[in-house]
This record gives sequence, C-alpha cells and structure tokens, in this order.
Amino acid sequence: MSGLIGSLVPLFRRSFLQLTAVRTYATPKAGGTDEHRKRALGGSKKKKLGKLGPTVEKKVIPVETDTTRLVNYVCGSNIMKQGEDVKIQPDTEYPEWLWKLHVGAPLTLDEMDPNTKAYWRKLRRMALQRNNKLAKLKKF
Repeated sequence: MSGLIGSLVPLFRRSFLQLTAVRTYATPKAGGTDEHRKRALGGSKKKKLGKLGPTVEKKVIPVETDTTRLVNYVCGSNIMKQGEDVKIQPDTEYPEWLWKLHVGAPLTLDEMDPNTKAYWRKLRRMALQRNNKLAKLKKF
C-alpha cells in the first residue's frame, strides 16, 4: 500500500504545481477600472461570437398601419431602395386561372381526380411514407 501512495505523490505534486501556475498566470494588475482589467485579460468591446461566428442583431422592420395603403397596394412588394409597392388592380385585370387556384387545406386522395398527375404523385408519396414507417418498425 505504501508503494502505491509513494508512486502517486509525485503525480499529485506535479498537478498541484500546474494548478498554482495557471491560477497566478492571468491575474490582472491592481488598480484601474473594470475595462482595463478586461482588456488586460484579452477581452474587448467587440461583438460576442456565437457558435457560427459573430452574432447579428435583428433589424426592426416597420409595419404599415395606414388602412388605405393596405387596401390599395401590395405592401412589401418593392424590394428596391427606390420606387413604390405594386398597386392592386381590379379583378378583371387578372387571369381567370388565378381565381380557380385551390388555396385551402390540401386535398385528400378521395377528392382528387385519378386522371391527373397530382393524384399519382400524392399516391406515390403516401406509399413511400407508408413503406418508410414500416421499415422503421422492422427489427434488424
């Protein structure tokens, strides 16, 4: 037992010396403000870094509150620095197919026409999802 303790003492002594050397290495100088201490330790006033680089502050985009402008223009359609948003035209100016587009919840397979390409794409997608779910349940 004493041989084991005797062999561990140099290891403990070495680790203790390393810890004390690290503790006293980066101490700030006495006096001065907190900024001076931070800069002495390597800190700065730069932006903090995230996992993927410097963090970017979010821009606050103003929200349009004028009701006449909201009714007559497509707000946010102008992406250029100059110019103005697109003015909304009367319904007769737009093509007929625009008013026939389905904008509600996705159609179920029963509601779709089997003679369309969308029907067969949806059927294939559902079959793939089913096969993937069954493969996940299978034990190797």
